[in-house]
Amino acid sequence: MLKIIITGGAGFIGSHLARRLMLENHEVLIVDSLHPYYSIERKRQQLSTIDLLRNDQFFSLDLLNREETISLFQSISPDAVIHLAALPGVAYSIERPLEYVDYDIKATINVLEACGQSNASQIIFASSSSVYGNQEGPLKEEMANGNVISPYAASKYSAESFCHVYRHLYGFETKVLRFFTVYGPWVRPDMAIGIFLKRLLKNQEIILFGEDRVRDFTFIDDIVDGIYLSLTQLHTSEVINIGSGKPISMLFLLDEFKKYFPEIKIRKEKSRTGDVLQTWADIRKARDLFGYWPKISFERGLAETVKWARENEAFL
Repeated sequence: MLKIIITGGAGFIGSHLARRLMLENHEVLIVDSLHPYYSIERKRQQLSTIDLLRNDQFFSLDLLNREETISLFQSISPDAVIHLAALPGVAYSIERPLEYVDYDIKATINVLEACGQSNASQIIFASSSSVYGNQEGPLKEEMANGNVISPYAASKYSAESFCHVYRHLYGFETKVLRFFTVYGPWVRPDMAIGIFLKRLLKNQEIILFGEDRVRDFTFIDDIVDGIYLSLTQLHTSEVINIGSGKPISMLFLLDEFKKYFPEIKIRKEKSRTGDVLQTWADIRKARDLFGYWPKISFERGLAETVKWARENEAFL
């Protein structure tokens, strides 16, 4: 059994991951500032879905506070830290780039230092497929070259570099996981599938930005499985893609939505600044190192997501 801190544990990925870790009998402690990037009430609801979570396992903390972050981590003395907390979103990062320097770089540095000073043996850092910029896939880990196209991507690429720095300074294992377009029940409301579902349930028009875009949609259970395997089966510092390995065009996504919403209305617009044209994960490294293999097909995953959305429309 491991004692694990999850930063951002009230979020989409974090709440799913916390539940899985608790079911596997690990001791989980969640650190989250409940940042209002999207609804705080929704985050509280996501926390409430973790049936095994006690009040003394949740800590409200701004990770930008270096001293408090280090002090909390030292008091917990975790075996592992899974750092999911971040300010997400490409479009928002173009509007407010300095906030991404704070929440995605400075906060990560504080977490890394806190890991070192609390003698954690490993940290898992949640990075993003956006670090590859506009390259054609399948994208291998060594293809990230810093030529990114949004402040969000730049902040993730920079934070990865600091992970390597603090691994050198403190000697803990550092596992950088690059997630590819995560979706599923409780999908973030700012992501395409979340936005589309909210509008479809209200019989509103969908706006498609860039019909030629392709995304490696990865179901939340497969992302959680990748994190869990890297936590328990990988014992070296690595940078690893976690995705489905099967890119889906936005037009195919809309065709799938038509099965559930036959009256779908679509308006097509040009791609937005900062959006990459394609994401497509090469997942061979994850498969070879710890046996990761996505199990949920896109069709099944979307069906589960639509079912959840119809039952939880208030939280979209």
